[in-house]
Formats: sequence, structure tokens, C-alpha cells
Amino acid sequence: MRSWLVLVVVAAAALVVPGRAEAAATVCSVHCDTRDPSLARQETFPVPELRLNGRRVVLHVSDADGMAWGSIDDGRLGDSVWLDRSWGDGSSWDGLLGKASIPSTWTGTRTLMYNLADPAAHRRGMIRACGDAQGVACTAWAHARVCDAVCDGADPATAAGDAQPVPEATLGGRRFGLHVDTRGLAWATLANGRAGDEVWLDRSWDEGASWPGGSSLGRVSVPAGATATRTTMVNTRDPRSRLYGGAVRACGRAVEGANGACTAWARPATDRAAAAADALMWAYRPDTAWWPSSWWNSAVAVTTLMDWMGRTGRTDHRWVVDRTFEVNRGTFPAGVKSSDPIEGDFISRAIDDAAWWGLAWVRAYDLTGERRYLDMAATIGAYVHGYWDTTRCGGGVWWDRERTYKNAVTNGLYIRLAAALHNRLPGDTAWLARARAGWQWFRASGMVNASGLVNDGVTASCVNNGQTVWTYNQGLAIGAAVELWRATGDAALLASARQLADAAIASPTLTRDGVLTESCDPAGTCDDNQKQFKGIFMRYFGELAAATGAPAYAAYAQRQADAVWTHDRDALNRVGLRWNGGTPNPRDWRTQASGLSALLG
Repeated sequence: MRSWLVLVVVAAAALVVPGRAEAAATVCSVHCDTRDPSLARQETFPVPELRLNGRRVVLHVSDADGMAWGSIDDGRLGDSVWLDRSWGDGSSWDGLLGKASIPSTWTGTRTLMYNLADPAAHRRGMIRACGDAQGVACTAWAHARVCDAVCDGADPATAAGDAQPVPEATLGGRRFGLHVDTRGLAWATLANGRAGDEVWLDRSWDEGASWPGGSSLGRVSVPAGATATRTTMVNTRDPRSRLYGGAVRACGRAVEGANGACTAWARPATDRAAAAADALMWAYRPDTAWWPSSWWNSAVAVTTLMDWMGRTGRTDHRWVVDRTFEVNRGTFPAGVKSSDPIEGDFISRAIDDAAWWGLAWVRAYDLTGERRYLDMAATIGAYVHGYWDTTRCGGGVWWDRERTYKNAVTNGLYIRLAAALHNRLPGDTAWLARARAGWQWFRASGMVNASGLVNDGVTASCVNNGQTVWTYNQGLAIGAAVELWRATGDAALLASARQLADAAIASPTLTRDGVLTESCDPAGTCDDNQKQFKGIFMRYFGELAAATGAPAYAAYAQRQADAVWTHDRDALNRVGLRWNGGTPNPRDWRTQASGLSALLG
């Protein structure tokens, strides 16, 4: 990488170019605008350098960082270089980004780095380098086309499959169809038309709210003597820009009149789980490295994403694991990441919140083999263990630092985490003893009622409090027993897990018409926590199904996946609260993560 003296000059007046935006807000993705190019992890040259009156103006891009910078060389005092960034088709742009002028005695300089995309706002950008050296000129725009499996513009004859996710649009007898393949590529067709009719694609990165730079893609007319035509293919994922879950629609117009018609927006479904994973990633914020604005729910979401990667062998979202870990391991004031201050190492006064992150980093260790994740899980485990005592009810972990409540979720998490740490730390005895003690206390606590269902916790007098049976408490109890069984080989543990699973399947409260149901589902009143409970159940139920090989469990898991895909998914592959469909049916990233766990089976 070249080395220049960097001198950034803030322009007092804008370069007068038609269509240029007057000001540019700072964009943050993995890094924020104005990063030092010496920190770039990569240097590529995606467009030819520009020769301007003997000077060399070069655009440098680091796809690893999703950023670019410009340079001018072989120049003179006062020559300058800057970046333009367009959020559309290049007809308008934010200009003079990072403008730098060559100082005395030097022959070159460079700008700072700017982001190519704005994933937090679901905006895809193009960028170019411009110079002023006795005249103004710019390089070509970089990354004008989206590239994933292939680049935009591929022939549909090369498509991997052909599905139509939404009904055709019609206009005066013409039919406009949206087609997708299994790689996330889309194309449009026009049938029953006449010469001069047109068809094209629109592409949106914000679920159809807008489509700057994505209008009239592949626009084509029906040729003379024909009645049909089709566009080339475009992508709906742009991993280079960290944009996932793009939406497309097919549009067309008749040769006579000014009318047009479009299909509904849709996201291609590469396969069931991958479609749900892309829709989940759509809501991830690379700048803050979580799914806003729920702290423990983000731990469950990233764990679910890792479950998907582990199951499929996909690595394109692996960066999310490292990003989430590195950004969030520090401290945050109340309200930034949680209603409670985050004190570092994913710890807060909410003991169960910390334990969810502990399980996330165990999963990250399993996925990557990197010891830093296991070490963090052990740090969190030690913190949670610090709230185990025998001062009330003879044992158990407290739910909060004030030691007001002992409940199912915290103790299910504790047992699972302790057993998981034992299973991954050679020679361990301490974590195994803790997991065993935790399980013995849980089974004796009375929280498992006469129907084999787990109520929320125990009273101050140490009896079952009769509060709501939540699916995640049932699932955590199953997961705790399965992980401890892996540690000990004790068949009684697997039998206990089966009893808990059988009770859930037989319960008219938890399973309705064969589909897992939260008590708040029918009214659509589940809060942001409860929206994610069923997916947690399915994660650990799936482990039990794999451990036992029981056909009934496999059939139950398949029933959930089929219900989600058939009844609870819209054309954008968004999964709602109610897996069997119906209204009201809220949708957000929490219900998406939950549904993804169901689709994993």
C-alpha cells in the first residue's frame, strides 16, 4: 500500500455539479466514514485509474472493510482529490468527500476512507474518485453492479431453478411474472404481449419502501414479431455491502397508453432456512453490532444464526459473530444496549441476560474453534454461579442481584451453561459438579408441575408459584438435561428430557392443532421477550430429537417447520408470531429468529 502525507482540507464551497447533494451525513457500517486508509485490510482497484493533465487519480477499495479512498499522484501543489458517493444510479451524489490537497514539496495525497454502503439505513452506494488539477474529472463508478453468486446481468438460461413467489401482474391481457432461482437471483417475464411492450425489475433494499438505483433494471421490449420477452437476472443479496434480504418485483407497460403494472414485492427463497436467515440479517445493524433494541434477544438471535451456519456449513455471515463479540464485550450505559447498564463481558444485573450471552459464546466456540469465545463463556458462567446460594429453597441461582426471585429460566440457563463448559474444558470437574447440583435442585424445586410442564418459578416459601408455562422454560429444561446427559451418559437425564418434551406435545396449552403455541399467541399480545420463546424451545427440542432418533419427535419438528413456511411466511420471507397463521400476527426480527429455529427442525 502506498504511503502519502494525508492532508484533509474541508471545502468551504461545494463543487458546482448538477445533481450533487449539498451535504453528506456520516455513514457507519463496520467502520465509520473518515477512517485512515493505513488501516485498510485490503486494497483493490475496481476501475481504471484516471489520467488528468499528467496526474494519476486512483480509486482504492477494500471490500473487506466495505470502504474506499481516492488518491492523486504525480501532481503539484494545490492539486486535489476527493470521493463522490451516489445512493442511486449515479445521477446525483454526495460530493467532495474527504477532499485533500497536495501540500508543498509533495507530489501526491489521498482522502480518508468512506463507506460504500449504509446497511443500517438499507442503502446501497456507488463511489468514484475525482481530481482537480487544472481541470476536473472523475473515475468510473465502482461496484455499479451487484455481485453475489454471479453479477447482475446474467442470462436466465443459466438460472438454478425457476419459481414464481408471487402472482403475476396483468395489464390489458399482458402477464408480467417475477421469477427467482435458488441462488437469490431474479428476473422478469412478459407474456401474451405485442411488439414494443416493456418489462423490467425494480429492486429495493428496504423491503419495497424505496428503490433508488434499483428502478427499471434489465428493461427490455418485446421485439417485432414476438409476444414475449424476459429480462436478465439481478441479485437480491450484496454481501460486499453487507446488504441482505433485498426485495424485487416485476413491472411492465403496454406499448399503447401510459399505464403499467407491477407484481408484489418478494424475496427469493434459496431454501427455507436460508430465506429466513437472510430476512433476519436484514434487521442486523453492523454499526452497533446487534439487533435493536433488545439485549438478551440479540444473544438468542446470533445463536440462532450460528445454528443455521453450523447446520448448513455456510460462512458468509461468519463476520457477524466476530463483530457482535468485539463491539459488545465492553461497557454501555443504561438504555444503550439494555435497560440495565452493561458492565463489560456481557454482564449486567440481569443474571439470565448474561447467561444467554454465555450460551451464545459456547455456540461461537463450537462454530469457529476460537478459544476467546469459550473463555468469555466461562467468565460469564462464573458470574452466574456467583448468584447460586442455599439461603432460600436450599439452592438455585437468583434471577436478579437483589436476590428476590428464583425461577426456571435462570436455573435452566445455569445448568445448560455449566454442563456445556464441562463438555468443552478437558479435565474439568468443577463445572460438572455445578451442573449436577443445579439439575438436582431444579428437579426437587417443584417448578415442574404434575402435568410435566415448567411453571415460571418458586414463591418465597419455595413452592411452585403456578405462573405461566412458557415454551422457553420447557425448552431450556430439555436442553439442560440433554447437555448434562452428554456429560455423564446418565440415561435418566435423557428420560427426563423426553418426559418434558412429551408433556409439551400433549399439552393443549403449548401445542394446538399440532403446532407449538405460546399462551399469548392467539391474541397477538406477546411482548418483545415472549416473541422469541418458541424458537428457544425448538432449538433444544431439536437436540433431543437428534439424540434419541425418535420418529415422533422428528415428525413434530417437521410439523413446526411446515406450519411456519406454509402459514406464517409472507412474500418477503418474514415470519410472524403465530406459526399456524391467523390474525393478529405481529412480525419483527424476534419472531424471525424464532421462526428460523423452527425451520432448522
